[in-house]
Amino acid sequence: MLKQPKGLIAAALANMGERFGFYTMMAILTLFLMSKFGIDGESAGKIYSFFYTSIYILALAGGFIADRTRNYKGTIITGILVMTLGYVLLMIPTIESKTVIVGSLMVIALGNGLFKGNLQALVGQLYDNETYAKMRDTGFQIFYMFINIGGMFAPPAAIAVRNWWLRSHGFAYNSDLSALCHSFNNGTMSQEVMDGRFTELAKEVSLNGAPSDLGVFAKEYLETFNTGFHYAFGVAIVAMLISLTIFVVNKKKLPDPAAREKSVAATASKAELQQDAREIKQRLLALFAVFAVVIFFWFSFHQNGLSLTLFATDYTRLEIFGMPVSAEIFQSMNPFFVVFLTPLVIGLFSMMRKKDREPSTPMKIAIGMGIAAFAYVLMVIGSMGLPRYSEVMAQGGLTAAERVTPWLLIAVYFILTVAELFISPLGLSFVSKVAPAKLQGLMQGCWLGATAIGNSLLFLGPIMYKHCSMTTTWTVFVVVCAISMGTMLAMVRWLERVTK
Repeated sequence: MLKQPKGLIAAALANMGERFGFYTMMAILTLFLMSKFGIDGESAGKIYSFFYTSIYILALAGGFIADRTRNYKGTIITGILVMTLGYVLLMIPTIESKTVIVGSLMVIALGNGLFKGNLQALVGQLYDNETYAKMRDTGFQIFYMFINIGGMFAPPAAIAVRNWWLRSHGFAYNSDLSALCHSFNNGTMSQEVMDGRFTELAKEVSLNGAPSDLGVFAKEYLETFNTGFHYAFGVAIVAMLISLTIFVVNKKKLPDPAAREKSVAATASKAELQQDAREIKQRLLALFAVFAVVIFFWFSFHQNGLSLTLFATDYTRLEIFGMPVSAEIFQSMNPFFVVFLTPLVIGLFSMMRKKDREPSTPMKIAIGMGIAAFAYVLMVIGSMGLPRYSEVMAQGGLTAAERVTPWLLIAVYFILTVAELFISPLGLSFVSKVAPAKLQGLMQGCWLGATAIGNSLLFLGPIMYKHCSMTTTWTVFVVVCAISMGTMLAMVRWLERVTK
């Protein structure tokens, strides 16, 4: 990191704080929506997918604003403040309207759109200096690692707040109870489940003795559980304020495109003048070709907050090394592996670079798609023989003995993380290198826009999860990733030629 431009760490730390807040929310969002409104994973998945799509679509608007005004730093600061407002709204436990909750999510999405792509554009501009040009890929990998340091600690923080609130009101956590309480309150619970599993779990989580009235228990547990979720969003507010402070204190270390253009107008446009209209067109075609392929990676990868989280809740034994864990804890696995693996991947590529064997960025992305396909192959194998979701719900959930080992999800998150490191940080680097100078913010927004399209398809995961067998569900993601890998491999030579 000593060879990197000094603004890199400042930008990475600011992004780390924002990502801590964001992943606090994403770790609990699906389960919060299901518990708050008594909806199933399919319905929660539609809200989750719409929100995740909006985040990245609005990055296009954020990039356009920053490119037009050349005020990247002001746009970023505005984004942090807008996101903070959204988290404040989510923290209010008295809000019962689904419309208000979704509106709060849209406020966060708007703030994120102003923040995310533009900070990435500033990082890319650090490497326009020829002194650091060769370190661009490594710089973005370091930047990406810091993002995931924030993401690594976010889920445990959210879980700690929710579980603290439960314990302070005489309850313990159980992953099945929220849905069972809603079923009891709605009158849809069978007598067998009521007298069996529901009564048993009510006794298990009531720290002050078995409840005498299941109706009172169901109401109080749900209210306490949901309030704990609301207060967990407070962690995100603290993280946003830290991010704001870091960015404001260090913003002078980051490039200022407007000032540079005013002081050296001729030299600032020199790179653009060298790119004739044909070259710019070819570069944009190359960018959009890559954008089209990564849509399907994000469709598969971001199931970590939906289908894979539902699988953790419904099918996974929530115990690691004999210690009970919450379903949300698996959300920490991906950022933990990013932080752990990034130095190894940087070292691998550095070694290959010295031997002149380092694959091009397009080839790395193709390899990443293949690795993602393998992750879901493992899910297919691990899910063989599991009952359908409808059968699980009919019996009030699976017992610990009927659930799969948590190491299945841990292994899958490990493999998906390796795939992510071959695609996401290098994709950001690729965009910053190939995009025309005055379209940096917009092209970073388009990269995020491709992510948005993938996210708009996320709701298909919970639909398959609910209506198909587990093996069929995961097989769809294997096929999608494999086709994307093949498409990318077919374009590699053209992309390498265009982006030299």
